[in-house]
Amino acid sequence: MTSNSTAYKAPTAPGTDGAPLRPLRRRRPASPAGRPGRTPWLYLLPALVLLGGLLVYPIYQLGLISFLEYTQAQVSGGEPATFQGFGNYATLFRDSQFWQVLLATVVFAAACVLATLFTGCALAVLLTRVRAVPRLALMMAALGAWATPAITGSTVWVFLFDADFGPVNRVLGLGDFSWTYGRYSAFALVLLEVLWCSFPFVMVTVYAGIRAIPAEVLEAAALDGASQWRIWRSVMAPMLRPILVVVTIQSVIWDFKVFTQIYVMTGGGGIAGQNLVLNVYAYQKAFASSQYSLGSAIGVVMLVILLAVTLVYLRLMRRQGEEL
Repeated sequence: MTSNSTAYKAPTAPGTDGAPLRPLRRRRPASPAGRPGRTPWLYLLPALVLLGGLLVYPIYQLGLISFLEYTQAQVSGGEPATFQGFGNYATLFRDSQFWQVLLATVVFAAACVLATLFTGCALAVLLTRVRAVPRLALMMAALGAWATPAITGSTVWVFLFDADFGPVNRVLGLGDFSWTYGRYSAFALVLLEVLWCSFPFVMVTVYAGIRAIPAEVLEAAALDGASQWRIWRSVMAPMLRPILVVVTIQSVIWDFKVFTQIYVMTGGGGIAGQNLVLNVYAYQKAFASSQYSLGSAIGVVMLVILLAVTLVYLRLMRRQGEEL
């Protein structure tokens, strides 16, 4: 008798019946927006639009004016703006005063950055060594200096170091010595004011980074007999390197484009322009001389220099294996 029932076949393990195995496909996690990879950009879009309006368009206008013949005649509509190409840059680079001002700006900004970083880092370490009441007093004093407007702080510093009524000359016994008359004394006075209003940012940022370092690491270094300088150089600084990169770049940008302190404390650039920096020099060319195209060219040069310094610094950090 023949049976019409189908013979039972025992299940076999995958791949044992001679059939090739199919590779497993890894599923991508579903994005809330339905398109993976685009959701972060949707969140960033409002900020990008705002930055585009506040940064990209002004930079575009700055670059455009630097390629035009744009003086008071063009502003008033008496003459049309004409395209000059790189003529404004050629005029600027042939000006010996531009190179003197550029050198003074680089040296002054470098001195301000080094002084700010040293003072801010030293006070940040000091904050970790003092008790709560002195720490709070130092923090409040630093934040007060940081919150003071630049023009207000500059005016106060000019009064403090005034040759006739300033209390600093009386305390130091300098008589009627004028700090703003000499080139180097004027730059030193402005440097002190820039340092006074800039170090709190470095101090607060580095202090927050130090508090994030595990206490066991610092205690182990102290038990091994390391001095405070050795602990900073060999333990703290390597662990704080990402924070130091941020504060260094920020300080370079701030100090390279100093304007208010120089303009207020030296009366627009000092005697015969001996205390000019690029920002004040651009202001004089654009508004005092009505050469708006040359002022814009100086602004573009400053932008290129700051971008180059920032990119080179970040590249050096990445070569050292630092993730930024």
